[in-house]
Amino acid sequence: MVKTVGIIGAGVSGLTAIKSCLEEGLQPTCFERNDIGGLWNFREDSEDGRPSIYKSLVSNVSKETMSFSDFPIPEDFPNFLPHVKYLEYCKLYAEHFQLLKYIKFKTVVCSVEKHLDFKQTGQWVVITESDDKKHTTIFDAVMICSGQHVDPLLPMDAFPGINKFKGKILHCRQYKRPIGFDGKKVLIIGMGNSGVDLSTELCTRASQVYLSTKRGVWVLRRLGSKGYPYDVLLLTRYKSWIQSILPLAVSQWLFKKQMNNQFNHHLYDFEPEGAMTKEPLVNEELPSRILSGSIIMKPGVIKFMETSVQFSDGTTVDNIDIVIFATGYNLSFPFLDESVIKMDNSKGFLYKKIIPVDIEKPTLAFIGFIQPVGSIMVAAELQNRWATRLFKGLLELPSKDEMKNYLVSDEKFRIKWFGSAKENSRRMNYVAYLDELASQIKVKPNILKLLLTDPVLALKVFFGPLNSYQYRLTGPGKWAGARDAIMTQWDRIEKPLRTRGKREKSCSPVLTRLSLSILPWIFFLVISLLAFWIKS
Repeated sequence: MVKTVGIIGAGVSGLTAIKSCLEEGLQPTCFERNDIGGLWNFREDSEDGRPSIYKSLVSNVSKETMSFSDFPIPEDFPNFLPHVKYLEYCKLYAEHFQLLKYIKFKTVVCSVEKHLDFKQTGQWVVITESDDKKHTTIFDAVMICSGQHVDPLLPMDAFPGINKFKGKILHCRQYKRPIGFDGKKVLIIGMGNSGVDLSTELCTRASQVYLSTKRGVWVLRRLGSKGYPYDVLLLTRYKSWIQSILPLAVSQWLFKKQMNNQFNHHLYDFEPEGAMTKEPLVNEELPSRILSGSIIMKPGVIKFMETSVQFSDGTTVDNIDIVIFATGYNLSFPFLDESVIKMDNSKGFLYKKIIPVDIEKPTLAFIGFIQPVGSIMVAAELQNRWATRLFKGLLELPSKDEMKNYLVSDEKFRIKWFGSAKENSRRMNYVAYLDELASQIKVKPNILKLLLTDPVLALKVFFGPLNSYQYRLTGPGKWAGARDAIMTQWDRIEKPLRTRGKREKSCSPVLTRLSLSILPWIFFLVISLLAFWIKS
């Protein structure tokens, strides 16, 4: 029986880990080398061993899809939060639930090792350092919440001639603000969220920005239909269900059509080619910056010279001053011995993306090491609730063979949806994954039951935005305010938009939402059922 739990990191995953432990009557101790907030805690320097962000960073999911399950983000906060506002929310959360007293600040975790009798007890020996002194503590379980944006990936070997390049080379984690780029020619390698954010910011100062990518990617705008945040209309149980029952080719066609409704990705030369794809990125400025010529799209780099770069299409750009690698991060756990886990980012190594499949005792959990098309905050909180129920002995794992079969089926899913399983074991079907975890710990809402007992709530749960409050309606950790949080979510969405005093609404927001997100899909469903009936 687990009692004491060591938690590494006091970011989003770490804070919800502390709270989940307390909910299950466990005794958490969290180790944090700096301050709470993790990735969202902006600093002017890019210190090794901790996440680093740029000054202009804004969340790419909206507040109603990223709130913790029993603590909605304040209604007057903007829908997409600058890092300062999200850090403020984390602090409000920590203070409200009195989590700070469980955190040991200015403490570095040096090593996490199996206890000598680990096969019997599942215990861990954690060595930490603070004030130049080392301390050893034994824990019944350990939760790793150290984040996945710490160890920068700089694939220099993949770029011939890079050592001859005379310009400045940076990783995107070193970028803080657009100072020192005036009049420079800048090449950014990598078309993820960071690479595109930096491109659209730097193009206002640099003489020219080139954005290089080997393959295309879908781009979402934060501004969704009729001005609502895109994700409250995109991430719903209903749309996930439709996707699951349609043939793959039809689902992919619908998704492609939805992406191109914003703008023609093929016209802008970064539409994903063939089956190979990745999760969409979020940025509203990229198409307009390409239209104005301040950003020029380029294919993959094949060669560097002293001041020039050659691309795979045979073109060359001369007089490049600065190269920024937005090439992502390695999964890195320097405090863990290689014998503890065998990482495989292609086939996967974590059951439910949480527990190592080969470990003798399931007392080690990895939290937040995922890449969802949705809110990592919501997923990480649910992972914590799942893991602490497991530690408490209230959840039973399947056999080793069944857990390995899970990895095989997950690999097949990623090949099916992303065209490849290579280096992408952290991706998943967001809605299905959340519901899967929730079902196992008995907190998934029963929509059919709700239809009989609370039909209005049932419709909002099924057709409305998928948010974390839904996992507090029932079961362990049930929150009395969950129903009200769901019923009032649209008010919190609209509150920061209506800042000019009381005004009459131009039309019923309920009807607007229905016409935007429900009625077209109901029409599609009726036509599909009619076609099926005629065929039968």
